[in-house]
Amino acid sequence: MGPFAKDWDEATIEAAIARDDPNELLYVPIMVGMNAPEFDSLWVQDVCVKLAGHPHFNVRANAMLGFGHIARTRRELDLIRVAPIISAALLDSHPDVREHANNAACDLEMFLGFSVPGYDGETTVAVGEAIEELRRQHGI
Repeated sequence: MGPFAKDWDEATIEAAIARDDPNELLYVPIMVGMNAPEFDSLWVQDVCVKLAGHPHFNVRANAMLGFGHIARTRRELDLIRVAPIISAALLDSHPDVREHANNAACDLEMFLGFSVPGYDGETTVAVGEAIEELRRQHGI
């Protein structure tokens, strides 16, 4: 499965999640978030919620980016469910997860008018910059 394959569908994504390969999974939340209007809203959120608890920091970090993309592309999120996950990620042990959680919190504020508890708004990095950094880190 290529990192930005156009033919990803729910079955392909579910199979990737079942394989649990972090090198493959790190693309999943970005892809579903950027293409959220093409999928069921709750399913897209479920994918990011599931991956937000993954042991690998890149997968957790990108789940945060996925939430931000969903906020931008769908202009909706289950805030009662998602906001606590982003708040917890703001305190994650890995700096990449914290940074991407900060980006997601910024997106929720910008696109949904919701302030995530624990978000101070001062360390925001544009989502595009974060994705470019991720691409550089992984040679994409």
